[in-house]
Amino acid sequence: MAYTATTTDFAASHPIYARVLEALKNFGAAYVEARSRQGEIAALEAMTDEELAERGLTRDGIVRHVFSDSYYL
Repeated sequence: MAYTATTTDFAASHPIYARVLEALKNFGAAYVEARSRQGEIAALEAMTDEELAERGLTRDGIVRHVFSDSYYL
């Protein structure tokens, strides 16, 4: 007698794999969110031009400043 799998979703038929895959997805989402610099950009954009000038920044240089450690902009 032959066994034929009728499901194409391996994780659904094996709960342990479904939990592992879910944990990996959650980790990936948390990692991407932690690496996001949107909060720092928003905080700088909320400052007045005078406050930015005290830090040596201009409004059009905010993104360049935030990503200066990882990109050559």
